[in-house]
Amino acid sequence: MAADDLVELAKRRGFFFGSNGAYGGTAGFYTFGPQGAALKRNLEDAWRDRFTIQEGNREIEAPTVMPEPVFEASGHLEGFDDMLVECGECGESHRADHLVEAATEIEDAEALPGEEVEGLIADNDVACPSCGTPLAGEPVEAFNLMFATDIGPGDAQPGYLRPETAQGIFVEFPRLKEYARGNLPFGITQIGPAYRNEISPRGGLLRLREFTQAELEQFIDPEEDEPPLDRVRDVEVRLYPATEQEAEDGDYLNTTVGEAVDEGVIGSPWVGYYLGVAQAWYERVGVDTERFRFRQHLAGERAHYAADCWDAESEVDGDWIEIAGFAYRGDYDLSKHGEYGDDSFTVFKRYDEPKTVERATVDPDMSVLGPEFGGDAGAVAEALQTLAERDPDAFDGETVAVDVNGETREVDVDVANFAVEETTESGEHITPHVVEPSFGVGRTVQTLLAHGYREDEVDGESRTYLSLEPEIAPQDAAVFPLVTNDDRLVGLAERVASDLRAAGLAVAYDDSGSIGRRYRRQDEVGTPFCVTVDRDGIKGDGPDTVTVRERDSAAQVRVPADDLAAELAALRAGEPFDALLDRYETVETDVETN
Repeated sequence: MAADDLVELAKRRGFFFGSNGAYGGTAGFYTFGPQGAALKRNLEDAWRDRFTIQEGNREIEAPTVMPEPVFEASGHLEGFDDMLVECGECGESHRADHLVEAATEIEDAEALPGEEVEGLIADNDVACPSCGTPLAGEPVEAFNLMFATDIGPGDAQPGYLRPETAQGIFVEFPRLKEYARGNLPFGITQIGPAYRNEISPRGGLLRLREFTQAELEQFIDPEEDEPPLDRVRDVEVRLYPATEQEAEDGDYLNTTVGEAVDEGVIGSPWVGYYLGVAQAWYERVGVDTERFRFRQHLAGERAHYAADCWDAESEVDGDWIEIAGFAYRGDYDLSKHGEYGDDSFTVFKRYDEPKTVERATVDPDMSVLGPEFGGDAGAVAEALQTLAERDPDAFDGETVAVDVNGETREVDVDVANFAVEETTESGEHITPHVVEPSFGVGRTVQTLLAHGYREDEVDGESRTYLSLEPEIAPQDAAVFPLVTNDDRLVGLAERVASDLRAAGLAVAYDDSGSIGRRYRRQDEVGTPFCVTVDRDGIKGDGPDTVTVRERDSAAQVRVPADDLAAELAALRAGEPFDALLDRYETVETDVETN
């Protein structure tokens, strides 16, 4: 299905559409309609069930606006950039790496240096998509993607809309570790909006300026904590390692998670564990596994702090798109916030048995340092302590030198009062490492729509439908009275719809047009089950029955009205429709023809 056709279907049936249409629209912003908001919510609930509840993690909700120092610490102020090239004729801005990828066979131009991208634009005669003017000679510049804002009036504090949900978790680590009683490992999840001022938004939900992320930050002790790899050891995955991407005849590696970790293809067992969990989850929500892979980051695109990083990618309209990332981030994030922030980003690791260790200490004579170094005396004292811990041998001479504010300061060793003492310690403070699975919710929504799109014939008529998993579909069922001029049918249909809603099921009620047209409308939005109330189901001397039709097969079965809520709930939870066919009477004649 072409991307344009998918976007048109999404708009027509209320999944998503461009925002602010009455004012000409705003690129990069989409509104989820009634069907899309429900599908997105169901997808988030399925993610929450698997990555929060089943993993025993905890969920938070942090602000979307954060002060500038947060992003100075995280590195976003300096390094959160895309490649921008501006047309000298019409002034339109474009992603330079995307233009190169479209004009060449290069799959990941983002990993290339800007100068090389400039050369590729010239060598391949890349032109402006808006006006056709050649872009050769135009500079490729770094463009920071964060939205800036002011916090408060007057001399306001600079702030930014968060470009990822992760920083809200990292910044609150000092308090979150208390809720975990300082015990590693523990995980914190968050689902919420993030913002990136994309140069050229495109592809429906694929590249937005406001989007939803579902992220897990798993905090671990790198020396002791190991993932429960046996749970996913036999999960089959399709991998696209960096070595295969760089080879001329490179191909996918179809293997199991356990084999990939054992052979070192996946460098981190923790990353391997979450690839296995994600593979099973994507199958659960309806991603087509034949159009799905895990691609390892090349050296040039991997973040400097990431020891190993893989993307989950899905094929949509002939292109592979990233829908999740899995990174071993080490201690980078907590160390940086510990350096910039005013709190402790470590945890206390208790030893099995107390240890006697030697510690180098200083106790500088401030009555000497004060007059000699003035306002720098305190900084000199701190530098002496740091040096003692790092290099005790530096105190073997009569004087010791430290750097303070770019100047070398010499201090008599006697004034520093250097000593090595034996102490008994019950533990040590360590900085946890972080493993991060990060999911793009909107991109997964678009993947499910693209992978679920089907065309076939029913009773000689062509139809279009979305084969969405019952757990994810926007509506659980639709209820139809066969005709509207029979009070008995209408009354039973309204009661059935009310009972299903009371049972917590999302139900549409439709009495407009022919039954066939009503089926087609529900098929096109992915409603898995349609319930029709007809005259054969009205029993004066027994329980009333209704006809349940399954979307994909169009098979129908007659079910007692009083059992319907429980049966639909079981189907939504994963029971196959064939089980219903085994328990009840199959309807051979399509109710559409009645």
